[in-house]
Amino acid sequence: MLYSRIEGAGKPLLILHGFLGMSDNWKTLGTQYASEGFQVHMLDLRNHGRSFHSNDFNYEIMTQDILEYCDANNLKKIDLIGHSMGGKAAMFFAAQYPERVDKLIIADIGPKYYKPHHSAILAGLKAVDFSKKPDRNQVDEILKNYISDFGTRQFLMKSLYWAEPGQLGFRFNLEAFDKNIEEVGKALPEEALFKGEALFIRGGNSNYIEEDDFEWIKRNFPKASFSTIPNVGHWLHAENPKLFFEITLNFLK
Repeated sequence: MLYSRIEGAGKPLLILHGFLGMSDNWKTLGTQYASEGFQVHMLDLRNHGRSFHSNDFNYEIMTQDILEYCDANNLKKIDLIGHSMGGKAAMFFAAQYPERVDKLIIADIGPKYYKPHHSAILAGLKAVDFSKKPDRNQVDEILKNYISDFGTRQFLMKSLYWAEPGQLGFRFNLEAFDKNIEEVGKALPEEALFKGEALFIRGGNSNYIEEDDFEWIKRNFPKASFSTIPNVGHWLHAENPKLFFEITLNFLK
């Protein structure tokens, strides 16, 4: 079963992280939602964080993982937040099990197909040879050859852990991602439908959701509303957590 961090008591709110992320990325926001009367479940999706590793990796199987998690924790009806890949997983889940979802929040991703665009990141991660026992600084130096952005490297290095004494490793399943990278950008089926309340939030500097996509989104999510956080990119919840929290809490309440 999926690993989770659970905080608070009240209405269940599930949070799904993005590709190469984990539940820890949502720790601060999760605590804030918990203080507002939600029982917050921050999940590690399969092949991420402390959850199990598997060769299988696609949205259909992630949807079943989320369903099994809800059943095991007796969560009959949930609010659901998903960012990027987690947002796509949330869309798949809401469309397949609409009776289990009350309110849906999608952060900076649409239902359309996205071409694979993580090749430099994957190349950098694969270049790290943990058998040589590099320390954190050495891992950063290797990644720097492929990933110039400091913030992206810091985000990836949050998944470093001591696999055994004296040897670091990544918590995520790099082999499964490399093999199934096409799955990450997969489109929601055209016939998929969620008639409940849905909020799509995009970063003002991000190109993941364009204005032209609004009409497309409304086909799958007829009650969708839209919000833009100015001057932030794809990691909108990390770049402006205060405004992200205000917008999402207003919608959830």
